[in-house]
Amino acid sequence: MFPLKTPGLGTRISLAFALGGLLLSTFLAFATQTLTREVLLRQRENAALSLALGNAQLAQSQITDDTEAEGVDDILSALQSSSSRPLVQLNGVWQGDGSGAFTQEDVPVELLTLVASGQPGRIRIALNDQLTLIHGIPLPEDNADYFEAASLAETESNLRSLQLVLIGAALTSTLLAALLGKYASRRMLEPLNEVSDAAVAIAGGRLDTRLDLQVAPELTSLANSFNDMAGALETRIDRDARFASEVSHELRSPLMTLAASVEVLENNLDQMPDRAATAVELLSSDVTRFQTLVQDLLEISRFDAGDAVLELEPVGIGEFVRQVARRSTESELATSIAPTAEEAIVDVDKRRLAQVMANLIENARKYGGGATRIDVFATADTATIAVEDAGPGVPLAEREVIFDRFSRGSAGGSRGIDTGVGLGLSLVDEHVRLHNGRVWVEDRPDGLSGARFVVELPVSDGEADGSWDEEGI
Repeated sequence: MFPLKTPGLGTRISLAFALGGLLLSTFLAFATQTLTREVLLRQRENAALSLALGNAQLAQSQITDDTEAEGVDDILSALQSSSSRPLVQLNGVWQGDGSGAFTQEDVPVELLTLVASGQPGRIRIALNDQLTLIHGIPLPEDNADYFEAASLAETESNLRSLQLVLIGAALTSTLLAALLGKYASRRMLEPLNEVSDAAVAIAGGRLDTRLDLQVAPELTSLANSFNDMAGALETRIDRDARFASEVSHELRSPLMTLAASVEVLENNLDQMPDRAATAVELLSSDVTRFQTLVQDLLEISRFDAGDAVLELEPVGIGEFVRQVARRSTESELATSIAPTAEEAIVDVDKRRLAQVMANLIENARKYGGGATRIDVFATADTATIAVEDAGPGVPLAEREVIFDRFSRGSAGGSRGIDTGVGLGLSLVDEHVRLHNGRVWVEDRPDGLSGARFVVELPVSDGEADGSWDEEGI
């Protein structure tokens, strides 16, 4: 069983409007149907009663003690019976209009009993599958009883037509209520959508994003709080970025002095005792790592401060990767360029994309036993670079956090002379996102042990720059 997804607030508002419209229109339709039915039936019954009384008086005036059955036929044929059927009981003999549509068997017993006691009455029954109103009027002076059946079929037909109209009106009202609810929800949620868009913009790095205080009077307090929070966050991040940048700049000079001093010591290793030589080698390794850390921090601080600017050039992605791989430290690195990638052009900052490739190859060397191959392929919209290694791979739980700053995955707890500082993949992610691309890590598609880091960049429509000098990449 799949869990049911909770509908959004806009959908719930639309459903609430639709349900309210349905309930209201149903109530109004039911009330209208009931009242109209009572009014129409009462009017029809009153008209039938007037006609029955008139016909009964006419029959009474013409029936005498000498009237026979044949005379009753003449009397009944002279009555006003456009939509009614008369029936007379004279001295125990029943006489109708001759059509057979209304006979003594159709008169309910309770109405016969009531009329026989000298009281007029009426009853509503289903006669020949039609709703029929039967009036009974005693004629005691003539020892006779007069009955008249009036059909209510036309009234019922009108009521059914009215019912269909009311159902259609209820459905239309429900649809209109749903549309009104959708419009109202969009208007109501528009300020919240602006807040959401502003939050997404800030999460994406646009720290100068602010909410318009006129977005909605009811959200003024929220907008003020949001803007204050965004301002405080921007100030804090700018301060941290400046601090990291200033510290990194301040460290460069003493690091250069320290590196020069270590280089002097390294030149005299053969004159040092073994313990001192080992200490110098460790010191040299840590100074190198420290220099890398300072350079990476400077680069990171540029991203945080918003000073990172792309110098875009159209390049052929296939040839670019081929040149980068040829000049990398992995001389035996296999490169596979798909035919579609040979023609693919991307707008990139060569220096930054070259650093992306170098960091991925260096990451494979440190944690995956070295890169084994680079695959490049392209579609109509994207160009993809995949760097594979033959290491232990990256666990699923670490595939998201591995691009965070100072994250080295499972190697984070090891202290080796050849481990990185935890900023290489973070810089890869920053550079790729700056190119409107994305990067992720997955298993090797051939099923063997190892990781596959994939960089995806948008394809350009321009023509490639054919220069591949050392400074270009």
